Amino acid sequence: MANASPDLDNAEAQRQLNNNNRPNSSGFWEAECTSSKLFECSRIKALADERDAVQKKTFTKWVNSHLARVNCRISDLYNDLKDGYMLTRLLEVLSGELLPRPTRGRMRIHCLENVDKALQFLKEQRVHLENVGSHDIVDGNHRLTLGLIWTIILRFQIQVIKIATEDNRETRSAKDALLLWCQMKTAGKHFPFFQFHKLTRSNATHNLQQAFNVAEQHLGLTKLLDPEDVNTENPDEKSIITYVVSYYHYFSKMKALIVEGKRVGKVLDKCIEAEKVISRYEALASDLLDWIEKTIAIISNQKFANSLTGVQQQLQAFTTYCTIEKPIKFQEKGNLEVLLFTIQSKLRANNQKPYVPHEGKLISDINKAWERLEKAEHERGVALRKELIRQEKLELLAQRFDHKTTMRQAWLNENQRLVSQDNFGYDLPAVEAAMKKHEAIEADIASYEERIGVVVELAAEMEVEGYYDIRRILARKENILGQWSLLKELVAGRRARLEQNLALQKTFQDMVYMIDWMEDAQV
Repeated sequence: MANASPDLDNAEAQRQLNNNNRPNSSGFWEAECTSSKLFECSRIKALADERDAVQKKTFTKWVNSHLARVNCRISDLYNDLKDGYMLTRLLEVLSGELLPRPTRGRMRIHCLENVDKALQFLKEQRVHLENVGSHDIVDGNHRLTLGLIWTIILRFQIQVIKIATEDNRETRSAKDALLLWCQMKTAGKHFPFFQFHKLTRSNATHNLQQAFNVAEQHLGLTKLLDPEDVNTENPDEKSIITYVVSYYHYFSKMKALIVEGKRVGKVLDKCIEAEKVISRYEALASDLLDWIEKTIAIISNQKFANSLTGVQQQLQAFTTYCTIEKPIKFQEKGNLEVLLFTIQSKLRANNQKPYVPHEGKLISDINKAWERLEKAEHERGVALRKELIRQEKLELLAQRFDHKTTMRQAWLNENQRLVSQDNFGYDLPAVEAAMKKHEAIEADIASYEERIGVVVELAAEMEVEGYYDIRRILARKENILGQWSLLKELVAGRRARLEQNLALQKTFQDMVYMIDWMEDAQV
């Protein structure tokens, strides 16, 4: 086995940190370079700035690829690490350890304290940090921030690389180790997602773009670089190494998973059948419990149809549930108990750990849910029958009301016809006889008022009980009351006319007596 030398890699990182301490202002470059070499110095500075820009982009994406595991991300490498919070989260993700809790607050002293905690953790991990202080990170020093991230990459991503070679040669640096790994992985092998016949050597940018896209889509590797970052005269070595390291860790993890899969394959084969049965139990238990809860919700609803026909239909549906749907589910419940017993028997036969259903899916849980279902079912049945009796009572009341209003209407029509006739006669005895007959009619009508009151009482009772066709009932009641009032008006008017006619006939009679008396007196 060959290891990437941690001392050499740390030394390389330290040289980066030392170089980053040099001034980077335009005045420095102008002071160092003679006028004859100004163009060359400017070019070197431009290349250095370009390198820093590529590193910043690559390191930012690399940091975010790890922070994504804790639902965090940064937008600017230099600014978002200043408060120490994201730096702490990054180290926790990479190391798998918990760092001291960051200090709350946004003041500079709080940021310095949080970054100090992160740097102290790196020192405890035997990471040598020279010329880097918390103030450099808090102040957003570009070169030192890049150097710190590169040191973290070296410690947590590159030093762990182990390459097995045929002759057991030792690789002296991370670059050599990664190069050897790449050579071993690409020797005579083809990646299954690539269509190599569509690639051309002359179009390196297209080929790189294809490779980066495939790695991101099929392997889940963040695209740390763009094709133009690689297809250039002087690509940044640290950015290239950072990206290649992500490939190394992905395939190393895949290899470890394959080896582990083979090791436990035989054990898994024995468990597959039991797992299938367990999954079936879980699915059936979930389905049954879902059905129970939905059914409880439905039958617990005490809102019934406001008519006899509607309640009868609801009662019929409830009866169908009790006699057809529920027995099927009861059988499924029994089958679940048998299935769980079968699972436990197979596991004991294979010397496997007994299966315990998830909370809420135990047989006892199902039995409790079933008891709640039967309680809701009983309450539903009682309420339905009670509502059915109420609706039947209301329907009988409505029938009685209709029968009585029909009779009252006929009686009212007949009496209105009688009192509308003024055939009183043409002499006093006839009118007196008509008055007596009218008084008999008035007595009959007065005695009938109680029967009109029965109609009103029936309508009021149905209104209180919420009879579904109450509008028709009330309309018919108002019609009866209107006809009753009209009849009383007609009777009163007829009496007035009778009394007037009677008085007139008496006057006529007196006049006849007077005339007879005068004739007798004259004789």
